[in-house]
Amino acid sequence: MTDRSPRDSAIQIDAVSKRFSPTGPLVLDNVTVSIEPGEFVCLLGASGCGKSTLLNIIAGLEHPSSGTLTVASGNAAVMFQDASLLPWLTAGRNVELALRLRGVPRARRRSQALELLDVVNLADASHKRPHELSGGMRQRVALARSLAQDREVLLMDEPFAALDAITRDLLHEELERVWRETGRTIVFVTHNVREAVRLGQRVLLMSSRPGRIANEWRLNGREQRRLDSSEASLLSDEITEHLRQEIRRNAA
Repeated sequence: MTDRSPRDSAIQIDAVSKRFSPTGPLVLDNVTVSIEPGEFVCLLGASGCGKSTLLNIIAGLEHPSSGTLTVASGNAAVMFQDASLLPWLTAGRNVELALRLRGVPRARRRSQALELLDVVNLADASHKRPHELSGGMRQRVALARSLAQDREVLLMDEPFAALDAITRDLLHEELERVWRETGRTIVFVTHNVREAVRLGQRVLLMSSRPGRIANEWRLNGREQRRLDSSEASLLSDEITEHLRQEIRRNAA
């Protein structure tokens, strides 16, 4: 864990636990994490370990049963696995809707939407409706829409899980570029070790039932995150073994 004070953290989670009912099973157990401004953190774990629940608590969509959580900027943007674009609106209008909800004046929405689509390399598709776009393009529009909320923290819940491997790799490159250009703090939920190593500056492994932070790894620099490097391969093997141990422990 980081030794920064809660005031310096973009996200500060202290002893957060979660049950969905007073007598229900413990979903999260005493989770404590500090995430720095501009940090890219991957939250990794098997299905059902509480990753998405923790993300929803950070987003304010769920409340912890105990413990405290602070997002320094006050709120966060969220991007889910399903792009959830409105099918009757063009890509540009989908982004404009987020700007409208943020209170951006009508006269500025179109130009700002085009700027945001340009950030994700889709400005030339602003006139197209979702059914005219590939899955990867729809997710890039969803990313532009998330950026339109102008939040310092971006929460991503397995946004590329439904895409094929080649498209996913391309979007990894796009996301890394956008992250570096915008300086957002990103918390990215995944069950894919390769994806976590490719993207994260820090990988947090969650145990299952109840979810706890079981281990963490820090990745130093872009070279260590290149999937064709020996360092990334070794790290992926190490994390995979720890993940398997957590899965076996839960199945026992």
